[in-house]
Amino acid sequence: MIYPDTRPLGPTPKNAYAYVKHTGTRLAMKRREFIALISMSAAWPAVAQSQQWPTLGLLSSSEMADWAIKPFRAGLEQGGFVEGRNLTVIYRSAEGQFDRLPALAEELANSRVSVIFATGSPVPARSAKAATTTIPIVFAYGGDPVRDSLVASFNRPGGNVTGTTFIGTELTSKRMGLLREILPQVSNVALLVNPKGTLAEAQIAEAKVAAQSLGLILRIVNATSENEFDEAFAAMSRLNVGAFLPSTDPLFGLNGRGLHITRAYRYGIPAICNGRVDAVLGGLVSYGPDLSETWRQAGVYVGRILKGEKPSDLPVVQPTKFDLVINLKAAKQLGIDIPPTLLVRADEVIE
Repeated sequence: MIYPDTRPLGPTPKNAYAYVKHTGTRLAMKRREFIALISMSAAWPAVAQSQQWPTLGLLSSSEMADWAIKPFRAGLEQGGFVEGRNLTVIYRSAEGQFDRLPALAEELANSRVSVIFATGSPVPARSAKAATTTIPIVFAYGGDPVRDSLVASFNRPGGNVTGTTFIGTELTSKRMGLLREILPQVSNVALLVNPKGTLAEAQIAEAKVAAQSLGLILRIVNATSENEFDEAFAAMSRLNVGAFLPSTDPLFGLNGRGLHITRAYRYGIPAICNGRVDAVLGGLVSYGPDLSETWRQAGVYVGRILKGEKPSDLPVVQPTKFDLVINLKAAKQLGIDIPPTLLVRADEVIE
């Protein structure tokens, strides 16, 4: 409440003109003060409103590419939440350094965010889960959240964690089968992995079983950063590798730079990829779900939780459709003839 100024104006001037001038000065000054107070009070509702917005903490193992962040925001908007309009977002990226994630997760938990969105691998979600048992956590990545100890089950996650997965680690054998079908003369293949990534071990095991069943010689080639891509493909060239599969890892996907695909082009090594994003960049073929849909669904889940739903009541979202994408332009440049039977089965052909 604003109280009236009841203080005396001071000694009364001796003539009316001086009195009016004196009181007018005081009134003008008070009027300016009043306008300032009104201006401040008009801003208070907006400030108060922004303070009442929910806050989302975004925890990522590396910087998110546009193809992931845009559908995530679209999912949020589907639930009625737009950053800067009625939602505050705090971004925290480990920039590929997994050992930074626990401290970043603790920082978000201590900031009392409304929800934590953890993406890039199971490690961000696992770090967030270790930091808080009360703040809801939504994940998005390509592994098995049950095996990775994030949820109790797909249908009944339990606790404060749920999310979406594109189960990329379980499609290695299918992609290797496509490689065999497209390049029957190739017997020497490579799996490009990040040995520091948490998804590498399971994919290597699956690839070894698939290679043995298909009569292929499997080479495991490592790269822990983009600076090691040239060295990795030089090693493939020395090993006479006829094709390679990039593993599911943030280094080969989430950052969206696609440098492993451009390097493969330079060395003339065909790539059997995880998703359409890499096929568009020049990969020979890709097989998998629509990766952007995984992040859109994660955004939808964040919105539902912000409206009051509990993570334990939201089953983990899994893909139901898997697309085969063939890049004919890349095939022609690599001198590869795609079997007509495979072209008929393709969901998309890039020409």
